[in-house]
Amino acid sequence: MPFGRTSLYRVAIAASAVLALGGCTGSDDETPSKSAAGTGPSVIAPGKPGEAAQTLSAEDAAKHRAEDDSPNSADRDYARMMIEHHTQALEMTELAAKQAESTQVKGLADRITAAQRPEINTMKGWLEKHGGAGKSESHDHEPMPGMATEAQLKKLRAAQGKAFDELFLKLMITHHDGAVTMATDVKAQGNNLQIEEMADDVIAQQTAEISRMREMS
Repeated sequence: MPFGRTSLYRVAIAASAVLALGGCTGSDDETPSKSAAGTGPSVIAPGKPGEAAQTLSAEDAAKHRAEDDSPNSADRDYARMMIEHHTQALEMTELAAKQAESTQVKGLADRITAAQRPEINTMKGWLEKHGGAGKSESHDHEPMPGMATEAQLKKLRAAQGKAFDELFLKLMITHHDGAVTMATDVKAQGNNLQIEEMADDVIAQQTAEISRMREMS
């Protein structure tokens, strides 16, 4: 049987109620959706000395760091230690010209020297700019990873030919592994963008050289 007048009236009322409810729901939902889109997961950003920490959205935290990338103790310690780390690598590469037999090893040593000498100068300049030219701020830091012992360096200085090539590659792979570890650590603990960029360069360059040295071993 077709809808009567009463039935049509009820449908009209129900439809009006749905439209009204939809209108209210839409306006109520607008603000939360905008808020949710702008916040994302919360991030605790440590405050400056004497200031409380802040709870920021992921987006705001990224902006906060971009605006304030003041170096912390991890950044300064990384620069100091990496200067020493690179300096030992150069001591090892300088031996290759006269003591290595492999032209590949000599070429690798030249590339390491060409890359790390400028990095030492850059880090020294960074420390002078950021007031970190003094002693380490970490009083309990462990010995740097990958560093050759004095006994190992003495053995390398005395080696010639293939014996030198084998020991050089072994020590330098360990040395590079240590540098990658240090660079990875400062990316997690530091705050300065320039130090992070330098750490990224170390990771990319020395990881590639580790693969090359393992193929040569």
